[in-house]
Amino acid sequence: MGTSDNAWLRAMPWVFVLIWSTGFIVARYGMPHAPPMSFLAVRYALSILCFLPWIVLAGVKWPSDHRQALHLAVTGVLMHAGYLGGVWAAVKAGMGSGLSSLIVGIQPVLTAIWLTSVGGHHVSRRQWLGLLLGFAGLVLVVSRKFGAGGPGDSANWLNLSFAVMALFAITVGTLYQKRFVQPCDVRTANTVQLAAALVVTLPLALLEAETMRWNAELVGAMAWSVLGLTLGGSSLLYMLIQRGAAASVTSLMYLVPPCTALIAWVLFAEPITATTIAGTALTAFGVSLVVRPSR
Repeated sequence: MGTSDNAWLRAMPWVFVLIWSTGFIVARYGMPHAPPMSFLAVRYALSILCFLPWIVLAGVKWPSDHRQALHLAVTGVLMHAGYLGGVWAAVKAGMGSGLSSLIVGIQPVLTAIWLTSVGGHHVSRRQWLGLLLGFAGLVLVVSRKFGAGGPGDSANWLNLSFAVMALFAITVGTLYQKRFVQPCDVRTANTVQLAAALVVTLPLALLEAETMRWNAELVGAMAWSVLGLTLGGSSLLYMLIQRGAAASVTSLMYLVPPCTALIAWVLFAEPITATTIAGTALTAFGVSLVVRPSR
């Protein structure tokens, strides 16, 4: 493996965090103009249309094992339809970005608990400390968001149910992929996952009374959702799960809210407080404890 390949492998986690953090931008621009399931259904369909010519031109082979295709479909339903659908539905139902980030941010801890109690994997005391410090930092980062969204920024049984569904969907999907999905080309794998997510999401989109109101903001949000978040971010997440330990990969999710806060500061002049900076530092330190290789 060449030097450039090694450099790319080292950069992959940080590129993923940067891309994944832009989901906030997509939600901010796209949510006021489209119902959540309709937006996601169009996103999945357009992403598939982008992947298919790429697959044909590159001559990539599809999974020949039907069981692998089924495993990919299961992960697609969980990690696309379940996770994204749950988060978008929770925000649309009135939950603020702070609380939704905090609930979904429990994922690394749930993953570690599963790995140690059921999965038969070892999570060291240093990694447990990193997970807890990372979550504490996450609480500090998103604390400013609580109650800052106006009268619609509240928690109720409906949006809490959506957020918890998203939490369990991304957790189970990550563990399922690591356990059952064999290494295969990320383009065909992502296409199978997206097709399964579309099958689940489209009927829900057809039940939504609100229509999509196309304008420059919605077009921009959709374009970045397809090209950046799905073709880029989802593909990187797939490769990271296949290459790395589940606890280390999921701990990267702790870095998304701090990175989102930085992007919001650059684009929307949202203030960065001393609490945000302290939380970001604590989160980064916690993640470093989790991902640092054992001696």
